[in-house]
Amino acid sequence: MTSRHHIPAAGTTFILGDRPVHRLGYGAMQLAGPGVFGPPKDRGAALAVLRAAIEAGVNHIDTSDFYGPHITNQLIREALHPYRDDLVIVTKVGAVRGEDASWQPAFSAAQLRQAVHDNLRNLGLERLEVVNLRAMFDVHGPAEGSLEAPLTALAELQQQGLVRHIGLSNVTARQITDGQRICRIACVQNQYNLVHRHDDGLIDQLARDGVPYVPFFPLGGFSPLQSAGLSAVARQLDATPMQVALAWLLQRSPNVLLIPGTSSVTHLRENLAASSLVLPQEVMGQLEQVAGG
Repeated sequence: MTSRHHIPAAGTTFILGDRPVHRLGYGAMQLAGPGVFGPPKDRGAALAVLRAAIEAGVNHIDTSDFYGPHITNQLIREALHPYRDDLVIVTKVGAVRGEDASWQPAFSAAQLRQAVHDNLRNLGLERLEVVNLRAMFDVHGPAEGSLEAPLTALAELQQQGLVRHIGLSNVTARQITDGQRICRIACVQNQYNLVHRHDDGLIDQLARDGVPYVPFFPLGGFSPLQSAGLSAVARQLDATPMQVALAWLLQRSPNVLLIPGTSSVTHLRENLAASSLVLPQEVMGQLEQVAGG
């Protein structure tokens, strides 16, 4: 496939921070080993996926130094540095990995400062374009709790010029509102997909405010019946279930930015092709029935 043909240029961008990015990006989490821990089985294949994404026109990559840890950032640097001028790399802080691969909160000012410097070093950057603070009150989903102290610490790093924009991940609507009193929130990253719809109202509010919403796990939490329904719709369209799920998200709201991850160049190209898949209204109706199944 020729490069840059997967992502149409017109009408498919949204402002992230203060830069336009294609709404279909790439998430690097799966480039690390099993459980997002340790090195990949095939380092060459991981580097090839990153390079293929950029060649296809992707200019938004999502990563974190706690993926691996350090692995995905080091792969990104090896594959893509020096970076293209239009590439926006979004990283994430607020957690560390235990030696047993556990995910542990890392919210203190010292831990956040260390995390920013680790991301800078491993990515080979002097300043991080966007840093998401991941709430860790519940590893499995948003839970209430004050983000004032960690967000204030990140805002200080922003004032020092180490971070350009700050976002939030795994958060509630209240935490976003509270966070906006401390600094501008450049994006929100939560779990959301066709059947996991808790953030419907939040997405609409953020769209009105011009804030990007970045859903993760586009196929996460589907029941077997829902998965079968999605597969049936995909067969009608001669598409993959992932392509349909991504296309639905793109049509859900113009402020939705996608970061599907894969360690396969073939799957990468299949995912990126979702940007040109337009779902007719009757298909959207069928998918709503899948969501309720």
